[in-house]
Amino acid sequence: MAFKIMSLSDAAAARINEIIEDSEKPVIGVRVGVKNAGCAGMAYTLDYVTEPVAGDDHVSDKGVEVYVEPKATMFLLGTVMDYAESKMSAGFTFRNPNQTGECGCGESVQLKPADLKAIAEARASA
Repeated sequence: MAFKIMSLSDAAAARINEIIEDSEKPVIGVRVGVKNAGCAGMAYTLDYVTEPVAGDDHVSDKGVEVYVEPKATMFLLGTVMDYAESKMSAGFTFRNPNQTGECGCGESVQLKPADLKAIAEARASA
């Protein structure tokens, strides 16, 4: 089994497919990244992809094409992207094993690079 940088929950895949179907321009997937922002230091980014960007990592999961910015790969290893709705909000969330904290308002997170040795050991014992 190939290791995926990140994966999608069923809810995230369904919502992304809805967005792609409703788009007025041709969209082939989404691009996930991180940027320096907020009081905790980093924020996730999510954009539509009309054409793959050279150098991006590519994950195909549950019928959705996900492109990952190269500078974000080490921060996103093992992440599960989800979609949640409540009475007050709806949006994509990230369950990231590399997240060490977040700000009080939820707009930014603290991330550390993935521990590649631990990942390799876990894959070897699986």
